[in-house]
Amino acid sequence: MDCYKEFAHIYDELINSDIDYKTWAANILCICSEYGIDRSSYLDLACGTGNLTVEIANGFKQVWAVDLSCDMLCEAEKKIRDAGIKAKFVCQNICELNLNNTFNLITCCLDSTNYILEEENFKKYLLGVYDVLKEDGLFIFDINSYYKLTNVLGNNIYNYDCDDVVYIWENYLENDIVEMNLTFFVKEGQVYRRFDEEHSERAYKEEYVENVIKKIGFEIVKKMDNYEDKIVSENTERICYVLSKSKNNKRE
Repeated sequence: MDCYKEFAHIYDELINSDIDYKTWAANILCICSEYGIDRSSYLDLACGTGNLTVEIANGFKQVWAVDLSCDMLCEAEKKIRDAGIKAKFVCQNICELNLNNTFNLITCCLDSTNYILEEENFKKYLLGVYDVLKEDGLFIFDINSYYKLTNVLGNNIYNYDCDDVVYIWENYLENDIVEMNLTFFVKEGQVYRRFDEEHSERAYKEEYVENVIKKIGFEIVKKMDNYEDKIVSENTERICYVLSKSKNNKRE
């Protein structure tokens, strides 16, 4: 089953109470200033409905947004256009980037990287980013930690209930893959309409991620707990990596 179809239209209602995009964007822009990143071009990968894109975009002359879901891109385009921001939207798999441009800053946030289930595709994803990142540019991405996916989300059931949306979220963990089965009931007039979504995330160990990063030729310049300047611990749930592409970096 394709994910992020009907879900795209209620995504913001569900996610905005949990994620402080303004703070994330402010911290990302501070990192850009810290490392002297030119504000010419910005690419947001797996942009979703554009919540982070719109917060960062004003700082850049050229903005691109990529997502695999056309439904999510439609939501993002409306949001970004309404904010008076010019941007280019591309429906594309982030593991198979084919963009006729290079960028000073690239982001891929909110555990989108965990949706890459095959290790070979994870390498292709990083290689693709490396190729479209300008020299001395930054790539900033996060992952749900191995701890979170295997100990917090794995094999658990969650539910959410408000006036307009009710959902049940069942997770199954096997071989480092968490299968997420979500059943939604969305109010339409006096009735609730049901639809189902299936999502999968891979739990990546830090050692593996960092080994691939270095082999690709990136340098890890920062590693943070949930976009805050805090040291990652064994109980960290979201790990944020800041990677640089420098002429001094060498691919193994």
